[in-house]
Amino acid sequence: MESILRVEELKTYFLTLGGVIKAVDDVSFEVKKDEFFGLVGESGCGKSTTALSIMRLLDDTSKLEGRILLGEQDIVRLSKRQMRHLWGKKLYMVFQDPMTSLNPIMRIKDQIGEVFRKRGEKALKTGEIMERGRELLDQVDIPDSDRVLNQYPHQLSGGMKQRVMIGIGIAIHPDLLVLDEPTTALDSTVQFKIVELLLNLKTKYRMSQIIITHDFGVAAKLCDRIAVMYAGKIVEQGKYVNLLKEPAHPYTQGLFRCIVKKDQKTDYLETMKGYLPSLNNLPKGCYFEKRCVISKPLCKEERPRLIDIGDEHFVACHHFPF
Repeated sequence: MESILRVEELKTYFLTLGGVIKAVDDVSFEVKKDEFFGLVGESGCGKSTTALSIMRLLDDTSKLEGRILLGEQDIVRLSKRQMRHLWGKKLYMVFQDPMTSLNPIMRIKDQIGEVFRKRGEKALKTGEIMERGRELLDQVDIPDSDRVLNQYPHQLSGGMKQRVMIGIGIAIHPDLLVLDEPTTALDSTVQFKIVELLLNLKTKYRMSQIIITHDFGVAAKLCDRIAVMYAGKIVEQGKYVNLLKEPAHPYTQGLFRCIVKKDQKTDYLETMKGYLPSLNNLPKGCYFEKRCVISKPLCKEERPRLIDIGDEHFVACHHFPF
């Protein structure tokens, strides 16, 4: 199947007074046409930094190495001016907090009108903007669209703002849509509605997407393939059905044990002991070694590489099969 995006040996480092922070360290993956690809892991593992690297939205303290191929175009080699021609048309990102994306002093209808102008359409009259806005909000199941179009972002709930941002992404129809924690900070009812919305849009628009989440439940419902990240590296990658049925890395297994299963009754929530290593002082061997329940002397000395264990399933562990 055709690839929309190929990330090859991506390294994103930050140069600070405290040393070099290796936020993303030698990461490779591809996103195929019409595919939902998930990046999953704890906070601080490099998911969002990977997405911001793809979008080229990092500040000047960052240093990028490797290749990020959108089609045949290497994004790493482009200037910020050249990237402006890709933002919106080829690449679009829905951020974790949509309030940081929506202009607080512009009504929703004006922001939607701005989107169409960015696409190269001629200036639209107010009536035309309202009509296009109604169509867009209807697509993301926002009721009473006339009222919402005339409101400011602060007058909308978190779920409504998230829907507006997703709707704008659909209107632009980029080659790749990136969603950073699309359900975080929303209550469980709204989370369910956002997931259902994305599922419906997936079948309707067949748009390639990267879903960034720490929630395996969200990833399982939405994603065709999943990459599990830990301390800036991918430790396991494969079809979601394989990862759910037979997680191969001790970290992935530990994350699954922390999930409360459907209809499970328990007074005890299992946790994973330990913490992520410092990204400016990473260990010599496996980054997960100090938290791993099957750690051996080799793990302290040698860093494991991703190996193919069959059916597009990859794992970075010295001791697979266990």
